[in-house]
Amino acid sequence: MELLKQKIIEQGVVVSDQVLLLDAILNEQVDPELTMEMGKAFAAIFKEEGITRVVTVESSGIAVAFATAYELGVPMVFARRKKTLLADPDSYVERVPSFTKGIVTDLLLSRKFLKADDRVLFIDDIIANGDAAKGLIKIIERSGASLSGVGIVVEKCFQQGAKTLREQGIRVESLAKIASLEGGTVHFAE
Repeated sequence: MELLKQKIIEQGVVVSDQVLLLDAILNEQVDPELTMEMGKAFAAIFKEEGITRVVTVESSGIAVAFATAYELGVPMVFARRKKTLLADPDSYVERVPSFTKGIVTDLLLSRKFLKADDRVLFIDDIIANGDAAKGLIKIIERSGASLSGVGIVVEKCFQQGAKTLREQGIRVESLAKIASLEGGTVHFAE
């Protein structure tokens, strides 16, 4: 997706050869036009899959997942990272490490919003090691729902997350693939 690549070059900040900061377009500030275009792109990619629900992990995946769900005309559900007083006590829970946060957190997703007959599309902002994705996929599997695919805004190809999911037979589609961040520069794959 050329618009996304352009925004990454213009507004992304390479922190190290492992970390790309995208807070100006995905994580702290959301670019509405870009977000809606990403939603349209994911909806077009997965339109033949009969998706009934789009899922994501809070918080950075929510905007793109919402745009995708809107385009597909289905509900969007997100897994929380923290239990609150109002959280549904009957939730699926999976413990996962976070590459960017450097901590282990719980993913919680209410059972009432994920059913065995759902065809699920998982959307996320960035995939590095894929730990959050693996955790949410375990939740989807436990629910009995079927995972139709995973849509990733930015895939860091030099880390193993997306590759590991593909090796498990999971369809992973990424809008931008980064081959490396060496020398403080974003190098796109393909």
